[in-house]
Amino acid sequence: MLLVKTKIGLSKIHGIGLFADQFIPQGMPVWEFTDGFDMEYTAEDLERLSEPARAQFLHYCYLDPDTRRYVLCTDDARFCNHSETPTTINPDPAGPDIASRDIQPGEELTYDYRTGDVDYTRKLGLWASKAKLS
Repeated sequence: MLLVKTKIGLSKIHGIGLFADQFIPQGMPVWEFTDGFDMEYTAEDLERLSEPARAQFLHYCYLDPDTRRYVLCTDDARFCNHSETPTTINPDPAGPDIASRDIQPGEELTYDYRTGDVDYTRKLGLWASKAKLS
C-alpha cells in the first residue's frame, strides 16, 4: 500500500507511471505490503485463474524473491516503472520500500526490478523494443 501521496500519468520510461504528489525526503517509507489490501498468490493460485486474468495479473505483479509468491499492489503502486537508478529502494525485505533520495513533487517514482522481482527478465524483455530503459 502506498504510504505517500501519488498520481499516475504518462511516463517517459514506459506507458503509465507513478509520480510523487508531495515532497518525499530520502529514507521516507513509500510503499509496504499490506495484508488484506495487496494480493499475494502462489503459482498454483495463478494456474486457477483464466488465461486473460492470469495475463493481467502477471503484467502488474512482482514475484517476491524471498517468499516466491506473486504480489499485486492493488493501488497505483502497480504503475511504478523500472529504473537502474531508482527513486525507491528496499534495503530490508521485511520493511517498506523507501525513498533512495529526496523526491520532488511531479517526479516519477521508480524501482529497480532486478532487486525485488524474480520475474524481471520477462518484464524487461517485453519493454525492450518499446522503450529505452533508464
